[in-house]
Amino acid sequence: EIMSPETIGLNRQVEAGIVLGKHSGRHAVSTRLSEMGYDVNAQELDEIFRRFKDIADKKKGLTDEDLEALVSELLYQTQEGMWEVKEAQIVCGTMGMPTASVKMKGPEGVEKVVSAVGTGPVDACYKAVDQLVQVPTVLADYSVNAVTEGIDAIAVTRVVVKPADEVSIMYQSASGAQRSRVFTGQGSHTDIVVASTRAYVSALNKMLVILNSDKTKPKSA
Repeated sequence: EIMSPETIGLNRQVEAGIVLGKHSGRHAVSTRLSEMGYDVNAQELDEIFRRFKDIADKKKGLTDEDLEALVSELLYQTQEGMWEVKEAQIVCGTMGMPTASVKMKGPEGVEKVVSAVGTGPVDACYKAVDQLVQVPTVLADYSVNAVTEGIDAIAVTRVVVKPADEVSIMYQSASGAQRSRVFTGQGSHTDIVVASTRAYVSALNKMLVILNSDKTKPKSA
C-alpha cells in the first residue's frame, strides 16, 4: 500500500513526486502510472514493471521522471516510422554564419533535406531538424561527455526537450503540484555536432510518441 508522508508525521516536499523502491509492488507502480495519466494495458505494465525492478535493484529510489523514462522508452520502441538522421553537413568558422544541411528519413519513409543558419553549428542543425519535424520545441538541457580520450574521442551528447505548449502534457504529481513532462535523448559520434543532432532527434521522437498517443489524455473524473 502507498502511504503519504503525512500518514507517518512527515511534511511533504512540494516539488517531490512519489519515490518508489525495490520493495514496491506491481500495484504501486500501476497506481502511480495511472495518477500520472498513463493508461497502460496488462502486457505493457508487465514490461514496465520488469524494467522497473531491474533499475530498482541498482538505484535507491525511482521518481516520477524515472517512470516517465521507462514508459516513453517502451512506447518509443514499439513505434515504427519515426524520424531518423541520415546525414548532416555543417559549415562554420570565423567568416559567415554557421550553416547546417541535414538529411532525415521521416515517418512516411521519404528522405528530406533542409538547410538552416544558426548561432553555432549545433544550433544550425537543431533549426534544420525543427524545419523538418515542425513541432514547436524547447531545449531544456544540453550536455556533452567524452567516453574515450584523444582527438578521436567518441562524444556522448544528452539533451532534454519539452514541447513549447507545455500545457498539453502537464500532469499532477503525487504532491499535487502540476508538472511538465520532459523527454531525454542521447547520441554518440566522433563528431560532436552529429552526436548532438542524433540526441535531439531521439528526444523529439519520444516526445512525438507521447503527443500522438491517447495515453496522455486526461481521464475523466
